[in-house]
Amino acid sequence: MAEQTFKIAAVPADGVGKEVVAAGREVLDAMAAQSGGKFAFDWEEFPWGCEYYEKTGRMMDPDGLATLQEFDAVYFGAVGWGNVPDHISLWGLRLNIAQNFDQWANVRPVKFLPGVVSPLRKAGEVELDWVVVRENSEGEYAGYGGRNLSGRGPGNEIALQTALFSEKGCERIIRFAFELARTRTVKKVSSVTKSNAQQHGMVLWDEVFRRVALDYPDVATESVLVDAMSAKFVLKPEDLSVVVASNLHADILSDLGSALAGSLGLAASANLNPERRFPSMFEPVHGSAPDIAGRGVSNPIGAIASGALMLAHLGLAGEARRLEDAIAAATASGVLTGDVGGTATTAEMTAAIIGELRH
Repeated sequence: MAEQTFKIAAVPADGVGKEVVAAGREVLDAMAAQSGGKFAFDWEEFPWGCEYYEKTGRMMDPDGLATLQEFDAVYFGAVGWGNVPDHISLWGLRLNIAQNFDQWANVRPVKFLPGVVSPLRKAGEVELDWVVVRENSEGEYAGYGGRNLSGRGPGNEIALQTALFSEKGCERIIRFAFELARTRTVKKVSSVTKSNAQQHGMVLWDEVFRRVALDYPDVATESVLVDAMSAKFVLKPEDLSVVVASNLHADILSDLGSALAGSLGLAASANLNPERRFPSMFEPVHGSAPDIAGRGVSNPIGAIASGALMLAHLGLAGEARRLEDAIAAATASGVLTGDVGGTATTAEMTAAIIGELRH
């Protein structure tokens, strides 16, 4: 009997999500088997997603949230398929979980792995390692707005999409970013807005950032407009440590960071409820990739690295570092999937990481 058994809900959802969640589970179970009884996982898999929608008209069970609340964490794949409009699939499953469980801190590390060729020339010249902290409950994805006036006839309909910024929401994610920065070698927080053009919500963000920064005199700060930050990701990435931004801006910037590291298939993320009132959710950043789904060639690293973030959240920080080191050792050995210039299958990449864990 293991000292700790973690109850994990697996939601592979759609496309390559099914393949990479299976790969991540294999790696995590291998680690549990090697732990000498220190920990184990009790998995339960849920069939929710676009196939489920086709059968039931819902993306998940009506009581799905109540079911998930009994778990220690949610291990998620990817959502989206051609049979369901994207806004329905996203709001019906992933955002339904993230918003109702108040997973307000989305952490997306940008990792440059050995053996993976980056399109960024500087990646070969300087050490790059930063993390994007995304406000995950408000901002541009709050869901406020509507469509009206269609009765006036073709061409007359209007759509309003309102971004929500609360002082509480801004403060808690900014403070989270500062606390994270204190744990890093380079103690710096870069705040990203577009407050020159969006003069209400993002000016509030800027004001809260300046106020919270006073509580962290040991952490360097900068405020950068999102367009300038996009350029900085490419031209001066060595200046970055913790980048904190709104829901939309951080979503886009984290994808840019992952592309600069070599592929979206490498990118991990954690959707955290830091107060632990609800389970947190761990998922790769990439989508369901219908073009390669079912072929066994998807890159499982994003999902496996998300498993490392889950280990850290569950109190197994040493095991999390061990898994991150195994991923780096596997790519350094030349085992790479097609998205980063290699020929390895999903299964071969997974096996290589498990092999490194045995060393």
